[in-house]
Amino acid sequence: MIFSTDYVKAQLIHRDLLQKASVNLNQLIIPQSRFKPFPQTPGGWKKVLPDSVIKKIIAKGEAALGKEFKNIPATVMLEFVRTGNRTNYESMCFTKRNQLWDLIMAEALEGRGRFADKIINGIWSISEESFWGISAHLTAQKAGAGLPDVEDPIVDLFAAETSTILAWADYLLGPQLDKVSKLVRPRIHYEIDRRVLKPMRTKKFDWMGGGNTEAKLNNWAPWITSNYIATVLLMEGDAATRREDIGRSLKILDQYMDGLGVDGGCDEGPSYWEAAGGCVYDALNLLYDATDGKLNIYNEPFVKQMATYIYKTHIADNYFVNVADAHPRLNLNSIMVYRFGKDVQSTPMAEFGSWVFHNFKETEEEKQFRRTRSLYDLLAIKACAASVAKENPLNDAWFSDVQLMLSRSENGLFVATHGGTNGESHNHNDVGDFMVYADGYPVIIDVGSGVYTARTFSKDRYTLWFNTSPYHNLPTINGQEQAAGLKFAANDVRYQADNKSSSLVMNIAKSYPGESDLKAWYRSVKMNKNQGIEIDDQYQTNILPKSLTQSFMTICDIDLSTPGKIVFSLPNQRNVYLNYDVMKWNISKERIELTTPEDQGFKSTWDGKTIWRLLLTSKLLKKEDSTRYYIYR
Repeated sequence: MIFSTDYVKAQLIHRDLLQKASVNLNQLIIPQSRFKPFPQTPGGWKKVLPDSVIKKIIAKGEAALGKEFKNIPATVMLEFVRTGNRTNYESMCFTKRNQLWDLIMAEALEGRGRFADKIINGIWSISEESFWGISAHLTAQKAGAGLPDVEDPIVDLFAAETSTILAWADYLLGPQLDKVSKLVRPRIHYEIDRRVLKPMRTKKFDWMGGGNTEAKLNNWAPWITSNYIATVLLMEGDAATRREDIGRSLKILDQYMDGLGVDGGCDEGPSYWEAAGGCVYDALNLLYDATDGKLNIYNEPFVKQMATYIYKTHIADNYFVNVADAHPRLNLNSIMVYRFGKDVQSTPMAEFGSWVFHNFKETEEEKQFRRTRSLYDLLAIKACAASVAKENPLNDAWFSDVQLMLSRSENGLFVATHGGTNGESHNHNDVGDFMVYADGYPVIIDVGSGVYTARTFSKDRYTLWFNTSPYHNLPTINGQEQAAGLKFAANDVRYQADNKSSSLVMNIAKSYPGESDLKAWYRSVKMNKNQGIEIDDQYQTNILPKSLTQSFMTICDIDLSTPGKIVFSLPNQRNVYLNYDVMKWNISKERIELTTPEDQGFKSTWDGKTIWRLLLTSKLLKKEDSTRYYIYR
């Protein structure tokens, strides 16, 4: 089969699935008094949860009892504008909310009142905060970054997360809170109304397109909207307002989904899928329950495409194809993946979710957001644990809109490559990049993203080495690296696959600025199923280039002693080889020194291994030439 595609600039495909499925929304939404998606008594939870899970949740609550809810000093928030550090504020903010959630769930499952006072302390402490979001997101307020303007409330990811925590506290523990004080729940309602509900009705935030219904939205839209829907369903008592709020939410979710291509792929990469397509699923869960199952789009082919992206981009172990700011290794929410697979009737995805559940322990970091999802997961623990668990790796996959190909050989090699554009969300200026794994281990890598600081999403984004093409597996021409923006894209993209091979051919010349003097640069990445991987580059320049280099990034031990051959050593004592034309290239290597605050995340990302950059430098500069790199076992 052969596919040819060029990137379409940010055009929406108006499916409007949710709006079409809810033309009679007034009749679909059930009264607030009937919205009971989860047990509200310990006895109810005992019917659906194993005793071992109940004991674990209560133990976490007991651990939280001994901790104080710390106030966050204004100077910690100011660190973002003073030093660029956002981590210190986020650590304090997230820790407080994690602590409160552990207490809420422990009391919900035990019901003896021993956690109630501490819960109220947490609710009161969070209610007294000037801002529920994080310091890095204050750029959205009129006053800009620094300290929050309490008269200009903005709804960011974590303001929405916070409102959901307090809303579920009200739902799960209403009588217990009232028993301590009749003023706690009114305070919850008041704070949620002024910080989240009213701003959502009156403001057109950038994350929802800023009023532009043709804007392509990123993960913020479903992430915030899923929390907003939960808050509305639990907190808004007026039926007419509730319907208006849900109607607004459907439009935002549709606009996000309409911005995805027919392949349902996430251009932000697999590690953002949980906050993107996964959050669409969180919203669909709520909408299903809020309409007695009448608002249901799980049978739509597009929703299935969006869902199954996650298991299709799995490499091995907990490695996934990491494009853009995605991390190479994920601790997936296994039960959510299992549930989503079941709902869209994808047996391979459901089995994959169960496989992750049985083989990997979910970290506490992964559990600290998306509380509504965690409640739905609790209801499915028994089913996931008892279901068939299979990894289900794909031999080949092609996502036409994000122009991503992946392929496996018969001897343990894996390759992924992509075209696309440098205007994608969380972009890395990496059109034409590729990665290679062998026996599930990274050989030629996309290093991923570093620690987020003030520079990450600013004018200085592309001063960070890991966001630039010279530190991906790409050429640099006349000293010119790829540029950022939608117009810097691959064209003449052709994918072909059969039983013997799969390949992606693309012209990446337009991803470089004019100073590169490129007429064309065709890159072909081909997997021969029973042999190896061929990387073929053919280029033409307008004038004789002054310099030409090719980078390869790796964490493997490497041997360059044989001219024309790079030897990558794997932990299993096997080798992978890359042949290059020694008549055309000089080779050198450089160790990437991790010195900046942004660099520190790579130490954990790659388990403390040295990141190497291999640099081929052209000996024979020509206006027109071709070269091949051959990767094999």
